[in-house]
Amino acid sequence: MIYIKNSQRAIKINANQLKTDLQIILDALKYSNFDISVLITTNKTIRAYNRDYRQKDTPTDILSFPYHPELQAGKRIRVKEIEDRNLGDLVISAEYVSKEARELKVTFEARMKKLLVHGVCHLLGYDHIIDADWRRMRAKEGFLLKKLMNI
Repeated sequence: MIYIKNSQRAIKINANQLKTDLQIILDALKYSNFDISVLITTNKTIRAYNRDYRQKDTPTDILSFPYHPELQAGKRIRVKEIEDRNLGDLVISAEYVSKEARELKVTFEARMKKLLVHGVCHLLGYDHIIDADWRRMRAKEGFLLKKLMNI
């Protein structure tokens, strides 16, 4: 199941579109019946998460909290218990995304699609710390973005 909670009120969020986009991503990854939660929040709240969990006292666009932190990129989740069907949680600052969208000269919706893909990739063990990992993650993101744009 896809859970969306919008705790901010400054920016209009189309939760139905987010759910549709996430379902397309999950279907493309063959994780259709897995759970994922998304919290849409403010810069203040995401800054607190970033400070508490990453020791970076600054707001950011998205944070990913995988349920399977040991999962390696490209490997499948092995479901042994019902709880294993949880991918994890995404926290997104609508305020930060709006600013990024303006700077990148793209729509808010287009930026959100990119960030959903990016966040889900992180939930599945993809990373971009070293160049080889970055290339692998970019390839997976490209595949998923094509799926999102072909609807």
